[in-house]
Amino acid sequence: MAVELPILMKTFEANGDISTKQYYFVKPHTVFNRIVVCTGATDIPIGVLQNKPDAAGKAAEVMMIGLTKVSADAALTIGDLIGTSADGQADAKTPGTDTTEYVVGRVYEAASAAADIVSAFINCINPHRAA
Repeated sequence: MAVELPILMKTFEANGDISTKQYYFVKPHTVFNRIVVCTGATDIPIGVLQNKPDAAGKAAEVMMIGLTKVSADAALTIGDLIGTSADGQADAKTPGTDTTEYVVGRVYEAASAAADIVSAFINCINPHRAA
């Protein structure tokens, strides 16, 4: 069962309806204090969306550091390094292979398939390339 332990949370504003993207990685929008769902595997996430804002300007709770639930992009193994996929889900990153992509966490609970909600330790304040 997926669990959470927040260490650093911040409230931003959603830039639109992202109510179907709970537990996806998010990034800053060009408008100050607004966030959008990550749209590229090379994006640098600032955290994982915790709630379901359904319109622009609504409060978007984002966990930046802690143990959080994430939506898996595919099967994940405990201990896998993760970052965002092209659609904002948690994607395994392989050091030395995914060198243009960022690692922001590690899987705590395995996912057997895409869209599984599992737990992962994240630190989006200090991302690093999977080099």
